[in-house]
Amino acid sequence: MRWLIYVVKCLLCGFLAMQAFFAIQIALWTTLDPSSTAFQRAERWRLCSWHWSCPVYSEWVSYSKISNNLKRAVLVSEDDIFFQHKGVRVEDMQKAWEKNQQKTQSGSKPKTALRGGSTITQQLAKNLFLSSEQNYLRKGQELIITGLLEVTLSKQRLFEIYLNSVEWGEGIFGVGAASHYYYASTPALLNREQAAALASALPAPKCFDKPQYCRKANIHFPTRQDFILENMDRVALAPYPKSPK
Repeated sequence: MRWLIYVVKCLLCGFLAMQAFFAIQIALWTTLDPSSTAFQRAERWRLCSWHWSCPVYSEWVSYSKISNNLKRAVLVSEDDIFFQHKGVRVEDMQKAWEKNQQKTQSGSKPKTALRGGSTITQQLAKNLFLSSEQNYLRKGQELIITGLLEVTLSKQRLFEIYLNSVEWGEGIFGVGAASHYYYASTPALLNREQAAALASALPAPKCFDKPQYCRKANIHFPTRQDFILENMDRVALAPYPKSPK
């Protein structure tokens, strides 16, 4: 019995130490920009292994130098009420869970699979720290990191980090690299059509860049782009002001 208690204590201490590490990292990002994310490092290793010369591109761009067209387009594509929620959209997660349950019952997915229902903050938590593995333990850790991000960083800072770290094609990370790669432009100069096109890629960025990945994507980019263009003006780029009591 003693050895079991000892093992449980060790696991608990390890878990708490990991959460402390995440909290310290996130606190540093109030003033420092992340140099890379766990997803970026995994992709760099996949594409380049030990080679120093590598087709991986990223360029940090401050929030004020990113076109509002792109900010609005990304919100429509990924999380239209990002500035209003607290990091998690419970109703969307419930719908995603029910959808996964239907798939597991049909035998098309393993029982641990999770997909959909993620907010921008949840996507950021996964990209910054976690693997792409899909299971309930990883999802639980994702929710803890999401809470840490929301209580430590402002919404604008979270969105800035997201826009500078999200994948926009194979080896292309962040809006700075994406703007140069696709349009030979800067993020500040992206027009509505360009912004909508880039935002339409986010659910399947490798497919947007490399057609050979499209067989699994099942996304019709022109239709998605049209939807984004139609809805860009309705999203808010800041929290709604609190109503007077």
